[in-house]
Amino acid sequence: MNNYRLSRRTMLRGLGVSMALPWMESTCVWGDAASSKEPASQAPTRMAILFAGCGFHAKEWYAKGQGESMELGKVLTPLTDFRDRMVFVRGLYNAEALKGNIHSSQTGNLLSGAPLSSGGTIRSGTSLDQVVAQRIGHQTKLPSLVLGCEKSNPSVHKNYSMLYSSHISWSSPTTPTPLEVYPALAFDQLFKDTTQLGDQSILDAVLEDATDIRRDISRLDRQKLDEYLNSVREVEQRIERAGMRGELQGWRPTTTEPQMPRPHDGFPQDIVEHMRLMSDILVLAFQTDTTRVCTLKLNNDHGTLRFPHLGVDYMIHHLLSHGETDDWLKVNQFFLEQVAYIARQLDAIQEGDRTLLDNSMLMLCSSMLTGSHDASRLPVVVLGSAGGQIQGGQNLDYFEDTNRQMCRLYLSMMDKMGVHLDKFGDADQRLAEI
Repeated sequence: MNNYRLSRRTMLRGLGVSMALPWMESTCVWGDAASSKEPASQAPTRMAILFAGCGFHAKEWYAKGQGESMELGKVLTPLTDFRDRMVFVRGLYNAEALKGNIHSSQTGNLLSGAPLSSGGTIRSGTSLDQVVAQRIGHQTKLPSLVLGCEKSNPSVHKNYSMLYSSHISWSSPTTPTPLEVYPALAFDQLFKDTTQLGDQSILDAVLEDATDIRRDISRLDRQKLDEYLNSVREVEQRIERAGMRGELQGWRPTTTEPQMPRPHDGFPQDIVEHMRLMSDILVLAFQTDTTRVCTLKLNNDHGTLRFPHLGVDYMIHHLLSHGETDDWLKVNQFFLEQVAYIARQLDAIQEGDRTLLDNSMLMLCSSMLTGSHDASRLPVVVLGSAGGQIQGGQNLDYFEDTNRQMCRLYLSMMDKMGVHLDKFGDADQRLAEI
């Protein structure tokens, strides 16, 4: 057993900045006493919910078999390396989402299973991520982190607010959780306490504290700390370069009037860089234990993103989803590549005997199987073992079951996060396999 003892509550601090440490063998985790002679407890479980609107190519969204030999449809091929830590789930649904049969009515209650109000009023239900955040969020700097790569749409479609198709995270039945679409501001949420820092680098602000910490940790942890600080610096520099290119910069008002014309619709300009930055910020948030709950909405349902880097610039995402074309498959695979990237990044970070991916639970979902509004069987993939609580390599099919509520999965996921409810949405039973 090592002789190094630092409190897990130790943070790197500087002017206007507090930056949590990554998991290290020399530190105790939350709740451990610094003077304890017992080994540090296990790293905490994190939960990430990743959303892609309008579903996927129905003929290529499938899994056959089990474990490492599981055969995946073409949409899922980016996740091939994670088959042994993946649970493919087929056949779950939200009964309330079938009532409107349009994008908004199928998305606004995706993470709650609640009835949706229409006709000018907005009412859904508190979503899975926020139920967890409201119960365990006091343990971290941020209760949750809610990120997006496409701006919210406030219009109305067929008597339903398009806020439903723009937000999957709801802090209360009438309040969508604020969605951060700007990488720089999302990054600031992790590290900045006040506006005093200005343009100073996060790492420059905490350099003195970091130097002091290095004296009191093991050689292996010094290497881990250096790798962590380098990853923070890399994200900072990429955000700065994106800003210099004029990308990812939204409308910025002065005290009286804007300093620049309002950007054209179609935000963001560079969707590849935007999604990658948001993915890196999610990983950093978990790595630093700044939050244990993150929601990343890759696009809106009924969204307007285009994908020129794929040679698919002639049609917006929503319209593409209504046909099972090769171009639709390309877009689907691009979204799955973001999931695979996050999984690889998490898996490269060691936390004791497990990796950060092992200690996490990532759920990819959409509000319909494909763009034809088929919400009778929702596409779901779960990656990671939630600290050894989920068995990977499973291919589960509930389509013929009587009780196939999506909220059964949510009850199981909340259990893994230490939040135990008797009922959630329209479900009062867990999924035994998860």
